[in-house]
Amino acid sequence: MAAVETPKRTANGTEGGGPPRGRRTTILAAAGALVAVLLIGSAAILLATGHAKDGSAVGGPFALTDGNGKTVTDADFRGKYLLVYFGYTFCPDVCPTTLTAVADAIDRLGPDGKRLQPVFITVDPARDTPAAVKQYVASFGPEFVGLSGSADQIAKVAREFRVYYAPHRTGPGPNDYTMDHSSILYLMGPDGTFVAPLRADGTGADLAAALKKAMS
Repeated sequence: MAAVETPKRTANGTEGGGPPRGRRTTILAAAGALVAVLLIGSAAILLATGHAKDGSAVGGPFALTDGNGKTVTDADFRGKYLLVYFGYTFCPDVCPTTLTAVADAIDRLGPDGKRLQPVFITVDPARDTPAAVKQYVASFGPEFVGLSGSADQIAKVAREFRVYYAPHRTGPGPNDYTMDHSSILYLMGPDGTFVAPLRADGTGADLAAALKKAMS
């Protein structure tokens, strides 16, 4: 039987000649920051060009859970334009401001607003249960659909839409965190294909004009 070498602990508390613990933490933090920069950069490219950085398609099949506990897939929305936004219910400013603009834009579109289905997908499934997401989106209008799911399901759909998200600790408690996330509105066509990325920081009037153009 082959011998298993036991790592030798050095004077600074590390094992087997690896970097000191503090340095390892710094390296991991730097790596995480680099991933964030790359993903946010990809989001910027998406907004600027309308295409993913690698030229691949944006969006894809998903299966998530609505506020009634029903499994909802992308295929359930065929025949309508989808306006998809990723956020979380504890979001202090960006998410509610964006969803308020979406509601205003739909009102401004008049009859064309009936062709559009706004969908909110949480990036905080640990706290955002389907019921919580349902209650949250109801405050912006009855036309909104809120979706949640398992951590793996959310990670999968986020990858498909090139969405960056990560927890940001604010204290020692289990719920002491916010969620850093990219903020883009994704317009998907009635056939499920990606149409255009739309800015999420404009007014309802700005968004209505962009939607009218993209849906014409």
